Amino acid sequence: MAAIDYQERIPNNVDLNNDRRLQRALEHWQPKFLDWWKGLGPEGFMGADVYLRTAVSVDAKGWAHFGHVKMPEYRWGIFLADRDPNRTIGFGDEMGKPVWQEVPGEHRSVLRNLIVTQGDTEPASVEQQRLLGQTCPSLYDLRNLFQVNVEEGRHLWAMVYLLHAYFGRDGREQAEELLMRHSGDADNPRILSTFNEPIDDWLSFFMFTYFTDRDGKYQLKCLAESSFDPLSRTCQFMLTEEAHHMFVGETGIGRVVKRALEVMQEAGTDDPEAIRKAGAIDLQLLQRYVNFWFSSCLDLFGSEKSSNAASYFASGVKGRADEASYEDHVCIDSIFELEVPDEKGKATIEEVPMRNAMNEVVRQAYIKDCMVGVTRWNRLIKKAGFDFEITLPSERFRRGIGPWAGMPMDPQGNMLSQEEYERRKTEFLPTEADRAYVKSLMKPVMEPGKVASWIAPPDRGINNQPANYEYVRVH
Repeated sequence: MAAIDYQERIPNNVDLNNDRRLQRALEHWQPKFLDWWKGLGPEGFMGADVYLRTAVSVDAKGWAHFGHVKMPEYRWGIFLADRDPNRTIGFGDEMGKPVWQEVPGEHRSVLRNLIVTQGDTEPASVEQQRLLGQTCPSLYDLRNLFQVNVEEGRHLWAMVYLLHAYFGRDGREQAEELLMRHSGDADNPRILSTFNEPIDDWLSFFMFTYFTDRDGKYQLKCLAESSFDPLSRTCQFMLTEEAHHMFVGETGIGRVVKRALEVMQEAGTDDPEAIRKAGAIDLQLLQRYVNFWFSSCLDLFGSEKSSNAASYFASGVKGRADEASYEDHVCIDSIFELEVPDEKGKATIEEVPMRNAMNEVVRQAYIKDCMVGVTRWNRLIKKAGFDFEITLPSERFRRGIGPWAGMPMDPQGNMLSQEEYERRKTEFLPTEADRAYVKSLMKPVMEPGKVASWIAPPDRGINNQPANYEYVRVH
């Protein structure tokens, strides 16, 4: 594997030096990326020195180094995991044949669309989060936000490299368009609706990094199984970086819970009004945010029954997350028992061919993964002596696609009349008042070691630094 040369304009381990045409094309794209970053990246902090980790190798043991850097000078680069010369296709009709080093003509448009859709989410989330720095609860959190942002920027680079290197002129055009669409833009929005939702408070940011980045993890895991080897190797390395984003979400929500519990113990009550009076976020409000963000992520996996998913699997374009953990990698005769609604909205079982249920298989793995943090948060609540449990809503709740789409369900998955759903919606989802209250807490805290009153301090610093370290030098 080529070493990474940091003197290069575009640090990389794909031997760009020996492909002048590709290098020129990417060097032509680079200033447009930097213009986009300066215009739509983190607002107000382009001159700040931020304690960031930068990828320096693809070896999991020592792949990053840390240091203060101004974000526009961050060394975005192109890194692929090491190539395994013996790798073969791991699933579908072509199983056991050598993986593809070039794009097969018949899979060209499907692969390009998958890469573009994945690529589009990366700058979208930077745009969604661009104003958050101005209301950070601590310098530690500010640094974590910027780390997530620069890595989303690098993940955009990863997809743009594939478009430039393997998809010719239309790939180059698609790479340009990734900088033309903008989150929430009325005329030119991002491709997936979740990435057009504004993220203008830190509770939403923690929910996004916990639930939405976890969806990203599963999409990347599916693409890391792809028979198109450069895509697989790109996604393997992206997964190394993605872990931190979910850590930010899980510990962020955990610290909000911890602070609420401290206030509840001091006040001797779990009454939401009392918790809010003390400037913390009550657990009931937190639950409504969980309901909103978790349910909006479920649709990102696609419909429960999908002929597209079946053909991606059959052709070897996209596998299941952690394909090696399944026994049957061809799935030609196997059946999946899918819950669908009967005419009364009650769940009934429909047997569908396993290949058509691949989206659902991955969604179920995602739901199980989401439970890990929820279990941790509930342990904190129980330990503090309170009888409250954070739950994930039913996957039938607030669905926009699939057999449960548009059905008025409560978070437990029971069918309601449309009228009752409308009447009780404020029990299930954040209200205007909830959002206004959360927003009222968003006052910036930028002194080293200080933390906003609505969140507990972190358990430990980043990279063995103390919690009161100057993670961002704002002046």
